[in-house]
Amino acid sequence: MDLLYRVFGRLSDRSTRVGIFVDGPNVFREEFDVDLDDLRALAREEGVVAVARVYVDEKAGSGLVQAAEARGFEVVTTSGDVDVKLAVEAVEAAVAGRIDTVVVVSRDTDFKPALEIAAERGLRTVAVAPGTHGRSDALRNAAHREVTLD
Repeated sequence: MDLLYRVFGRLSDRSTRVGIFVDGPNVFREEFDVDLDDLRALAREEGVVAVARVYVDEKAGSGLVQAAEARGFEVVTTSGDVDVKLAVEAVEAAVAGRIDTVVVVSRDTDFKPALEIAAERGLRTVAVAPGTHGRSDALRNAAHREVTLD
């Protein structure tokens, strides 16, 4: 299916609305070298970026917040674990019809239900892992497309 999408899906990229939801504490870690520009480019491969959010907790450094905002991401700060906020907002965007493709950037299996709900609603789903260390096979298998960043 991925090959067909890559060949024929490009014809509708101008109208395909993409939401990218980034689990900041899980992705922006010492052991990973994740580039925000790469994440935005990955989302653009799926279509027009309609929602781009990086979720962080109150411990996030100002450098990360500034870098995310400079690259067109909305930064959502939570007072605790970002997982619930990210999952709820990804599902809300999917069921409200604001996006056609959900991209979740995380290693966390907790986002599997969000991808499943989006897929049940007919949306394309993409799971992006920041590296092979700790990558969730359940999240990868729940998505139409999976990407592991080097």
